[in-house]
Amino acid sequence: MCDINHMGLETPRIVNRTFTFEETRKRTRECLDVSIPEVLDVQYGMYVWPSAVVLAQYVWTQRLDLKDKVVLELGAGVSLPGVVAAKCGAKVILSDNANTLLCQHNSKRSCDANGLHDVVTLPLTWGEISADLVLLPPLQVILGSDLFYDPEDFEDILVTVAFLLRKNPSAQFWTTYQERSADWTIEGLLRKWKMMCVNIGLESFHANKCELAGSSLPGSHSIQMMKMILRTEEDM
Repeated sequence: MCDINHMGLETPRIVNRTFTFEETRKRTRECLDVSIPEVLDVQYGMYVWPSAVVLAQYVWTQRLDLKDKVVLELGAGVSLPGVVAAKCGAKVILSDNANTLLCQHNSKRSCDANGLHDVVTLPLTWGEISADLVLLPPLQVILGSDLFYDPEDFEDILVTVAFLLRKNPSAQFWTTYQERSADWTIEGLLRKWKMMCVNIGLESFHANKCELAGSSLPGSHSIQMMKMILRTEEDM
């Protein structure tokens, strides 16, 4: 899995994976190829997860609305959804944990592989109100795939999302996640941080299949998608 460089140190092997998003409208076929360099490493953010492919598919179907919008991806890792958004004309900011520099480097590598040289990458740690978080420009869309992986992180993620939505009241948080336990829930945390969510059926954007974007992901995994927004006084 690793090569030896000229200094005798192991360097991780990179494998490029291509994802093809396509849609036919009125006999016109539109297609987008995205190349994602994956690092064969145990760290989460080094390769594409099934939920990322589903979220990227949704981004692709919303490409006309996303053009020129400012989009932030949280926990971006190899950044498939963010890269698709950028290729569709959005102004994208990619972020990952300030303590995982390798994941941030992977985001930059994915941008370079797709000729995206204007995409900004930032260190943002969930639950921390950092200067980078406060100084973000106005946002229209926030992306996050499989952020709800460890229940210990759930509230930190929602603290960050709530902060961003309060700064950008008309923004939406688009997120996909893989069902891993029927006992895990964020309903109480959504009420606590005054947010609400709407489930988006995968069939509504042609993602309810085992093979997607030319890959075997999401396979047999059970993936869900939802949008989060601020809860208004009328909703309370």
